[in-house]
Amino acid sequence: MRRRLSTDPRAAATPSGDGAAAALAARIRGGDRGALARALTAIENRAPTAADPLLDEARRTAGGALRIGFTGPPGAGKSTLITQVARRYRALERRVGVLAVDPTSPFTGGALLGDRIRMAALGGDPGVFVRSMATRGHHGGLAAAVFDAADLLELGGFERVLIESVGVGQNEVEIAAAAHLIVIVMVPEAGDDVQSLKAGITEIGDVMVVNKADRPGAEAMVENLREALALRGGEATAVPVLLAEATTGRGVDELVAALEAGAAAAGERARARRVRAIRARLSGILVETITARLDAGWGQALERAAAAVAAGEDTPERAAGALLAAFLDTEHGRGA
Repeated sequence: MRRRLSTDPRAAATPSGDGAAAALAARIRGGDRGALARALTAIENRAPTAADPLLDEARRTAGGALRIGFTGPPGAGKSTLITQVARRYRALERRVGVLAVDPTSPFTGGALLGDRIRMAALGGDPGVFVRSMATRGHHGGLAAAVFDAADLLELGGFERVLIESVGVGQNEVEIAAAAHLIVIVMVPEAGDDVQSLKAGITEIGDVMVVNKADRPGAEAMVENLREALALRGGEATAVPVLLAEATTGRGVDELVAALEAGAAAAGERARARRVRAIRARLSGILVETITARLDAGWGQALERAAAAVAAGEDTPERAAGALLAAFLDTEHGRGA
């Protein structure tokens, strides 16, 4: 009799042991899309410090898929471009996973997850898996769980993982840590202010794409980007700058060719990015864990410290240092 998985997403994320995790991993590896979907939901819902044997299984085999990040301003046509890129990869018989990150509303806590609508053209293809994820307040344009989600997609046999960020502007550089190659999608309406391109998201790009090439100013935008890259010199001068029209597919073949050509040279940079990504994740987990424990058991101590600082009896730095020392002593005592 076929075993039925629990519909509770937490059950998919936290199997009863390594054996259960291996069994679930085998189902995902064997193409069970339902198991993959439930596991992805689970990692979005889990606590950041929760042990996860399933992810351990996924990470043992991770490393073979090419992860491509797409970023750029809202309205640049990233979703349409990704849809076209996915189609080209399917024509090349590559299995494609798509992670599309949408912003969470600060008021309702919900997210539109509209990329599922915009990427509906990919539906029905068993070689494509599209997953929308919400940022859930995570800054930098990416959902906190996107790294783990990419591992699970790779476990599911998807050879190309396309990651779309929410597109929040020049500060959006976190995607560089999640992908091997970064595609910066721009539009002619961005103008020809080269100064704004020197220290922004263009610094993380492996390929630049000026989308909506049918609009006035597209070719001028390409020239401005090339000038900005030339000013940077070094590796930047080798960054391709392409014209594309995602609605018609123009330029998409050239984009895929540039990505495949860049994949061979991305190894060392990808490893360095991965180290930075893991360091950032570890830092985030530490901060979230300490904050959660402080909120849970140190509320009164925080109130007293805040009152002392407000009264001029202490400084924020000394008060925070004393709280941290006391917290670490307490945690060390528990560990002992």
